[in-house]
Amino acid sequence: MPWPIADFRSDTMTAPTAAMRRAMADAAVGDDVWGEDPTVARLEADGARWLGKAAALFLPSGTMANQVAIHVHCRPGDELLCEERSHAYCYEGGGIARWSGTQVRALAAADGFPQPEQVAAAIRPDDPHFPRTRLLVLENTHNMAGGRVAAPARIEALAAVAHRHGLLVHVDGARLANAAVALGVPATSLVAAADSATLCLSKGLGAPVGSLLAGAVEFVAAARRARKAFGGGMRQAGVLAAAGLIALHEGPALLAADHARANRLARGFAALPWARVDVAATETNIVMVDLAAGEPGELLAHLRAQNVLAAQIGPRRVRFVLHRDVGDDGVDRCLAAAAAFGRTSSPGFS
Repeated sequence: MPWPIADFRSDTMTAPTAAMRRAMADAAVGDDVWGEDPTVARLEADGARWLGKAAALFLPSGTMANQVAIHVHCRPGDELLCEERSHAYCYEGGGIARWSGTQVRALAAADGFPQPEQVAAAIRPDDPHFPRTRLLVLENTHNMAGGRVAAPARIEALAAVAHRHGLLVHVDGARLANAAVALGVPATSLVAAADSATLCLSKGLGAPVGSLLAGAVEFVAAARRARKAFGGGMRQAGVLAAAGLIALHEGPALLAADHARANRLARGFAALPWARVDVAATETNIVMVDLAAGEPGELLAHLRAQNVLAAQIGPRRVRFVLHRDVGDDGVDRCLAAAAAFGRTSSPGFS
């Protein structure tokens, strides 16, 4: 019998649990565009409390949640600031320009989080020759920085600079629960200084679909209008929200195990002569492996033959993401296959 697939490509690969499937089948529903779905209403209320905001909105995806937030905060011709590898900038189909007519000023930061002085220096003067700097977008955890986290004090310092210059602050919290668990702090403390924040329910928390966008009551009302215009208004969405409720209330408790497995995977790869891993930077559930020898395509093909899947994200870099559907056995098989890769692949290994 072949081994089950250990899918490290993303934590979006989580499948709904049996409890989620039962809740989805039994969900009380209504038309959410009319504001009549009781399960969606409960998820939005619980999500707002979880994020410490006055209100929240359920959307089909984290990408839509980020783009709706930017659309509400900015006007055509405005400019936002973000780290140069931010998901909202690099991986959302050009949505910032496409939907909001807003341009991006990207800042470099090795760990994904600019310094306050970088933000201050990037803010445009009040001059009609320049776009208006309107929004600072932060991502916590930062995906392409390897799941790095920023503690509340760091977010507060960045938000203070932004607010002092009249900017708004949005936190892309696709993996905010991972950040909260890694730091041992409530999620509310990580977004208290932000004007809006998202939380993805369909990554490590395990729901099949959906994200929350939270902020002030007036902001969420504007976001609801934008969601409709973006095509994100859903009808009997309680079927999805029922799984989201389980993800929100039960998912965070499972994340520490993902982080521990990621650390073990990182240490295992770091011991291989052809792999380069910053183990100390593996703070949550993402492991970035840089190849000092061999090609990423060769490694991925070798792993796939062992029913282990990962993703290339750079010329020499492969990403592994832990989630609840990859257990200790998957980590063991991945490391065993990786060790064999150096013995059986092309010249250049040492």
